Amino acid sequence: MVRIGIDVGGTFTDFVMADTTTGALSYFKVPSSPEDPSVAIAQGTREMLEQHSVPPGEVEYFGHGTTVATNMVIERRGVRTGLVTTRGFRDVLAIGRQTRPSLYDHGVAKPAPLVWRRHRLEVGERLDATGAPLRGLDESELEQCVRELLADGVESLAISFLHSYRNPDHEEQARRVVERVAPGLHVSISYEVLPEFREFERTSTTVLNAYVAPRMHHYLERLRTRLKDVGLTVDPLTFHSNGGLMPLKTVARLPVLSCLSGPAAGVIGSTVIGAAADLTEIITFDVGGTSTDVSLITGGRPGFTSDRLVAGYPVKMPMIDIHVVGAGGGSIARLDDVGALKVGPDSAGAVPGPVAFGKGGTVPTLTDANIVLGRLNPATLLGGRMKVDRERAAAVIDALIARPIGVSVEEAAHGILRIATANMSRAIRTVSTEHGHDPADFTLFAFGGAGPLHAAEVAQECGIGGVLVPQEPGTMCARGILLADVSRDFVRTQLAPLDDENWRRIQGVLRDMCQEGDQWLEQEHVAQAQRRFHCLIDGRYRGQTHDIRVALQAGAEEAQDAFTDGFHRAHKAQHGHAHPDRPIEIVNCRLQAVGLVVKAGATAWQPTRPTPVWDERDVYFDKDAGWMRTRVYDRASLPSGLALAGPVIIEEMSSTTVVLPGQTATIDEAGNIRIRV
Repeated sequence: MVRIGIDVGGTFTDFVMADTTTGALSYFKVPSSPEDPSVAIAQGTREMLEQHSVPPGEVEYFGHGTTVATNMVIERRGVRTGLVTTRGFRDVLAIGRQTRPSLYDHGVAKPAPLVWRRHRLEVGERLDATGAPLRGLDESELEQCVRELLADGVESLAISFLHSYRNPDHEEQARRVVERVAPGLHVSISYEVLPEFREFERTSTTVLNAYVAPRMHHYLERLRTRLKDVGLTVDPLTFHSNGGLMPLKTVARLPVLSCLSGPAAGVIGSTVIGAAADLTEIITFDVGGTSTDVSLITGGRPGFTSDRLVAGYPVKMPMIDIHVVGAGGGSIARLDDVGALKVGPDSAGAVPGPVAFGKGGTVPTLTDANIVLGRLNPATLLGGRMKVDRERAAAVIDALIARPIGVSVEEAAHGILRIATANMSRAIRTVSTEHGHDPADFTLFAFGGAGPLHAAEVAQECGIGGVLVPQEPGTMCARGILLADVSRDFVRTQLAPLDDENWRRIQGVLRDMCQEGDQWLEQEHVAQAQRRFHCLIDGRYRGQTHDIRVALQAGAEEAQDAFTDGFHRAHKAQHGHAHPDRPIEIVNCRLQAVGLVVKAGATAWQPTRPTPVWDERDVYFDKDAGWMRTRVYDRASLPSGLALAGPVIIEEMSSTTVVLPGQTATIDEAGNIRIRV
């Protein structure tokens, strides 16, 4: 039997297949199909199974990470959405918050609300801050609102009432009314999407869910149908942003949970593989076709956040803390109005892609620069399955970059690399230096199709002493999906001072949440022995507006003093100071319900050939060194313990690793490349 993990990227769709008996891993990539990602998923699954002579019926697990929901928001391709809210709160989406992070940047525009004002309607109902009803729901008024929205072409509806996180009765009553009046209309209620205080973020997240849900549902149905046509008999799972997997029916109802799902899988995989390599302090460095995603792992645990923006819209969902910049292999290089060289954030993507790929690209990209400099194979990629045209890439760089600024093609291409390196390095500093961490204390974990290609230079610029490149790094996010469990997060807002009476009440809330999580795992057919529950509490010093999450190591029955001590320690670790004499306020209770998934065990690295296989080609490293004759190794032939002195190029199907002059690389027992900078 086999298990398959898939990550859908902007340029390529990556596949990893694990044999549950031997633990052996197989890797595969196909170009993505942006118009319908399920096409590439089905095609790649069929080709990979045929290549390895595996009958489709032997697939016992199928998990995939996708940014379909995120891309719909970025490209504004969701459905026409309506919002029904409490009278007086129609303009919450437009007002937002008073925070202005780019106050002096006139090029930054606030994104328009996803719901037009004429589709934001109010109804009579009201709860007080405790959830007690002050005024019942006016059903006749709601019915009229729904008919108006339907007449104007609304396909999905978000319902977000004031203080409904305390009491869902009015929202559930409203949903029943909508289902009676408009049976086919999708409805998202805020209590199910985000039962947490802060009206703007709760309403924004609920609207995002409603905006993408109908088309996400159609995508998931197409995916299920195409995989059945391939011959698979298992139901697919989808990776979500907090590091776990969900069944399709949960994703169809709550698609907002899948934002940033692919990048999150890479962080989970890095955590597991890093732990096996005795690394607990890691900066993940995932460079794909359109972006660079970086995240910090400290003490062997990834960082989490509940405050993220997707295309400028708040999504207040628990998710792995990942910083994203527009720097990837497809990032477009150009000269600005004053003749300065810029790289990204716009990308050529999968279509038309880099010029060298011959798919219609007409502007130079970072990938074109790497091909021109000999760092990427100037003839083929993907193990020979993709032909590239170095001469065409060189001609475009010469015409659009080199000649206008009066430099050679090599200098122009290297300039593109230097600027991309600077952009990537700023992302590294954002998650490390700006939070009080010294990058020198970390190992750079490089993956993605272009991560190992740039890791040595980025580490050198950031002062990081070591780089780890896992096997087939271009498929790392897909591999991370095989290392994840089924999970879902639950939250309840409390807003209560920490004292003995409230602590007893909080314990009861957590027990109720555990029962809710247990019911969800039961619905997902997770065996009792495989269920786990992780309780957390968001707290803050009274008077603060920000809160800190503290895990309850002993579960819901943990002593109050233990939580208090843990909060003070967490506050000092995050902000550099603590105030044990100040009273603490409990903000939210959180629960992560986990269903453990059996994972294939790791196997020792075995090279495919008895001796290393290598070739040579000229590679350009910088203006001083110029072109250097460089050994190019087939990674699959490199044995454990082998040490290589740079400059060296190491090629494999999904990626290429560059070791600069003066650096050394060794192969460890698990087959990871360790670069000493």
